[in-house]
Amino acid sequence: MVSVQQVEKMIKEKLPDAEVIVRDLRGGDHLEAIVVSNQFVGQTMVKQHQLVYDALKEAMASEAIHALALKTYTPAKWETISQTV
Repeated sequence: MVSVQQVEKMIKEKLPDAEVIVRDLRGGDHLEAIVVSNQFVGQTMVKQHQLVYDALKEAMASEAIHALALKTYTPAKWETISQTV
């Protein structure tokens, strides 16, 4: 099992500019991650997710993370979304 803080650290190592929010959904191996990064600008959602999964590939391969609900945003999109909440 991997901690929420470890997941945040792994993502930030791959995407240093990222704002990362990780939540434990069920006992440590089912997580939700919200990642906001300038590196997502001009990228498809699939490419955005691939960038995050690449940062977590070891934890995913070892099943330290069994399931990950992933939401990725550019800073502009995140600003729009956070204003409506």
